[in-house]
Amino acid sequence: MIKKLHWVAGVVLGFAVITALLITSFEIAMYLDYGVYQREYEKHDVLDDLDMTMEDVMYVTREMMEYLRGEGETLSVITTVEGKEQDFFNEQDRFHMGEVRGLFIGGLNIRLAACVIIVLCILFLWGTRADLKNVIPRGYQIALGVSGALVLLLGAACVIDFNTVFVQFHHIFFDNDLWIFDPAQDYMIRMLPEGLFFDMVIRIGLIFIGLLILVLVLSFVPRVIEKRKKLA
Repeated sequence: MIKKLHWVAGVVLGFAVITALLITSFEIAMYLDYGVYQREYEKHDVLDDLDMTMEDVMYVTREMMEYLRGEGETLSVITTVEGKEQDFFNEQDRFHMGEVRGLFIGGLNIRLAACVIIVLCILFLWGTRADLKNVIPRGYQIALGVSGALVLLLGAACVIDFNTVFVQFHHIFFDNDLWIFDPAQDYMIRMLPEGLFFDMVIRIGLIFIGLLILVLVLSFVPRVIEKRKKLA
């Protein structure tokens, strides 16, 4: 019975690691290098659509991203748009981005919970004298097999029809249609075209896959060391 619990704890630990890596991938992709936003704005001709300087657009971007992370109470950025000094965001922008902020902060809390689960699983395995060198790597590999299949399916769906995936995402996470903007009236949607979101999803996916592979490689280290000891 205890050995079965060891394997359950190992797999749960593996899923917790993968969850933490997923949230971390979002954070790395969106916050590590703000230069990625400048490159995206240039790629999608955002400056022409907004009639703004790159300096002002990047200022709005930094303020917006810090707000999503939990900084400040109200999303309001006074800047020059179309030759006028005004608030870049309107009330619909503020409402929707407030909901997005809830998702961001919720994601950070999920990562924290995943880290707590990781620690608890390790303590349980250690306290019950489990074979840590075998259970933890195998647990991660099993969890990765399941998660990897889901990641591949979602990735294929994004490549085939990103717009449908994008719309379904909003239907799942938002209970209103205030995420639908009119480019003629909303500056924010001009700054954040769908192509930018597609590129960001690809960026997040590549970072996530890279981290998954890195941990997978590390999971084989104990077995390699054990084999070398036997051959020595």
